Amino acid sequence: MGVPDQLADRMSMAEQHEYLRSRFSRRTMMRGGAVTLGAVVGGAFVPGATARAAVPTRSTAPSAQKVDGRLVAPFGRHLAYGNDARTEMTVSWQVPVAVDKPFIRIGAHPWDLSHRIGAEIRTLYTPAGVGASADHTQYYVHAKLAGLKPGRTYYYGVGHAGFDPAEPHLLGTLGTFTTAPAHKAPFTFTAFGDQGVSYHGLANDALILGQNPAFHLHAGDIAYADPAGAGKTADTGFDARTWDQFLAQTESVAKSVPWMVSYGNHDMEAWYSPNGYGGEEARFTLPDNGPDKKNLPGVYSFVHGNTAVISLDPNDVSFEIPANLGISGGTQTTWFEGRLKKYRAAEDIDFIVVFFHHCAYCTSTAHASEGGVRQEWVPLFEKYQVDLVINGHNHQYERTDVIKGDKVTKKLPIGGTAYPETEGVVYVTAGAAGRSLYAFTAPDSYEGHEHEVDAVASFVNTKDGKVNETVAWSRVRYLNYSFLRVDVTPAPRGHYTTLKVQGIAETGDRIDHFTVARRAK
Repeated sequence: MGVPDQLADRMSMAEQHEYLRSRFSRRTMMRGGAVTLGAVVGGAFVPGATARAAVPTRSTAPSAQKVDGRLVAPFGRHLAYGNDARTEMTVSWQVPVAVDKPFIRIGAHPWDLSHRIGAEIRTLYTPAGVGASADHTQYYVHAKLAGLKPGRTYYYGVGHAGFDPAEPHLLGTLGTFTTAPAHKAPFTFTAFGDQGVSYHGLANDALILGQNPAFHLHAGDIAYADPAGAGKTADTGFDARTWDQFLAQTESVAKSVPWMVSYGNHDMEAWYSPNGYGGEEARFTLPDNGPDKKNLPGVYSFVHGNTAVISLDPNDVSFEIPANLGISGGTQTTWFEGRLKKYRAAEDIDFIVVFFHHCAYCTSTAHASEGGVRQEWVPLFEKYQVDLVINGHNHQYERTDVIKGDKVTKKLPIGGTAYPETEGVVYVTAGAAGRSLYAFTAPDSYEGHEHEVDAVASFVNTKDGKVNETVAWSRVRYLNYSFLRVDVTPAPRGHYTTLKVQGIAETGDRIDHFTVARRAK
């Protein structure tokens, strides 16, 4: 169904997509793997205003006979902040079959859901023969809410014709969300990468829910519907139905906690669009303040309290997996520096956290470090004193010392404190969210089981291939399932405000903790 391997190895994802377009007729493409997206335009929640009516647009997806809406329950709810985390939220969900007139109800109390807003349907059709997929149509629904009040908890219910969450017998389907505060206040967020669908993924989700995070960061490789992860139409094993399982698995957290994703190599699903992100754009609605919505929909930023968070797309700079190498033409790095400059100068922002998939610094025997990230972004991390960098890609937990100029500027033992204004940057690989684990060349070293090694054999992926290196910055290593918890505590001007970072194992045990501190503005 895809581009032959001998051609795909020499082609970018966009070139593979154009090859398919030129080789097959439109009708054949519909059967052979092109995305078919249909949409219904929805409205925004603005107090005192009425929502826009839903307007159907043309869909080339196979027509589906609608069933009685009373028999269809939404599932897979997941939230995302809009460009302004204080006033904007998107609620997304799935329905298993086509429905009429999807909507969301929202209010300040579960008994007062009088605001009814039309939602948008994005239909994603995957024909049989694309990877391991059966003929499968997925219906993703999105409702963008604006004009919300900062720091406010809202109740919501999602429905469609025949299924109204305001009816008494359906009140158990309601969810809640809380917008970001208007001013600096303490909060917690969590993070990991590389989850997929597994018992370990479920266990981590249960623990994360117990942390009561304001939001969660997923640093790429989200569902693993494409287990190959090379960004090729010739990848085998792809199964779009994996997303149905994944969104059902994460709903326990994501229905109430903004689940902010960044895209990794396994999220480049080459059949759907030239950049491989057509499927992701059907499933997620993320902030659209990035440099290039067409090519880089997973690049964006938002602010919560005193902390700015930036999501990057390392597929654009990856030498290891080059399917999308150079897709932005340098615009991502230019935009990124502009954001760093803006946030570092802002009076109400103390911390900058950056998350993305491929690791800047990691000693895993699988992927180790990405030279493209080191070349393009590490100098900017150091120039603008980024406070914390969170990665996935390697399926383990690893935390560095404080690094600047590729060298250790300060050893950071478990329980230590880093001062990014003068010392450098700390990098955390939190890629053990649920997929099978990788390996280290050095022994594990984590809280209560320290085994310090100051010379660890590893490698970095460069444009010329793998280059071996021996590193001194690998401070904490833990080869089991885990996630990251970060507690943000503001402080009065001139005093130290802190990020308290903890690595939490699937068992609930703490495997690492350290503090990042800087003087509050």
